[in-house]
Amino acid sequence: MIRVPITKLRQSMITKITTFALILLIVSVTALPVLGEGDETNFIALDHGYTVDYYKSYGSPVIQASITGDPELERGETADLKIKIANAGAVSGFKRLNANQKRINDSIEETIALEEMGEEKECTTAKDIEAVLQSETKYIEVESTGNYQNVEELETGHMALLSYTVKVDGNAPAGNYELLLPVTYQYQANVRTVTADAINLGITDVDYAREYKTKTETLKIPISIKSEPKFEVTNVSGNLVQGESKVVNVTYKNTRETVAKDAFARMIVMSPLSTEKSTVRLGDIGPGEEKTASFEIKADQDANVKKYGVNSEIKYFDNDGDTKFSESMKVDLPLKATEQKFSITGIAILLIIVIALYQIVSVHRKRNQNDENVSGDENE
Repeated sequence: MIRVPITKLRQSMITKITTFALILLIVSVTALPVLGEGDETNFIALDHGYTVDYYKSYGSPVIQASITGDPELERGETADLKIKIANAGAVSGFKRLNANQKRINDSIEETIALEEMGEEKECTTAKDIEAVLQSETKYIEVESTGNYQNVEELETGHMALLSYTVKVDGNAPAGNYELLLPVTYQYQANVRTVTADAINLGITDVDYAREYKTKTETLKIPISIKSEPKFEVTNVSGNLVQGESKVVNVTYKNTRETVAKDAFARMIVMSPLSTEKSTVRLGDIGPGEEKTASFEIKADQDANVKKYGVNSEIKYFDNDGDTKFSESMKVDLPLKATEQKFSITGIAILLIIVIALYQIVSVHRKRNQNDENVSGDENE
């Protein structure tokens, strides 16, 4: 009986175990199924020795984007922007590859090949779509909250709606702008038919191995900022006086690029100021044009002497015939104290005092004269 040293026996067992583990590792990496989340697409990665490729398809998703609704925004507006993305992808053709399985009848294999071609048609479906709206201008801000949008799947001929919130700066120049919509998605690049040899790997319920690719493209979203008038007060003349009505002239200027049609200026006054006519018609005010409105404003007799800030606004019609109101503008109106004047009663009292003084002086003079006359007679 031949005895094997224990040391050599242990080394032999370790070598066999290591070799077996290495084989299992290689098989698990290169041949066993790798399932995606949910396993809804039978997405696996198998070595080509366990698959055959009958057809090559020509086609991929074509993602398009456009705004739903009016793409024209107004200055100072916070808008809920609805963007529609649509998949217009189409399969332009198929190519039959020189592949076959020797152990299958030709007619049966052709049926299997045609079934694979049917699976290849999914090459136009976009999966796991991620879209983030971006603005390259300081005049339009995309709110970060909810900016990331995701669509699980978009088949060709279908569409999905994305929603973003944007803010337009109040001083944004009118005109056309472009927002950017980077879109990342996956699509099926190839389908291979799993052969019967896959049963040796314990795979019995998978028909196809699918290869996916990732694509990123940037879509352009055109929008525009509406052209509209903007007003400012350029000059104020006239002063208010306690207890009196005075005319104040206010000059308004249209600083923007659009005509304000049939404009009216309005002065909003409150106690201790008042006016019987708070609106004045200015007519059309063109870009860069100035118009002056005259308001008659009365101040109460006991109004404090100071500068009063009064709000004013312009009402006008835009190019669409809609009624619009300008932003509120502040008009500074200085109030002066009333001039001191004598009343009729005061004048009468003053006259009485003057007459009384005159009478007293006259009487005093007469007495002096009489005294002088008496003194002269006595001397004679």
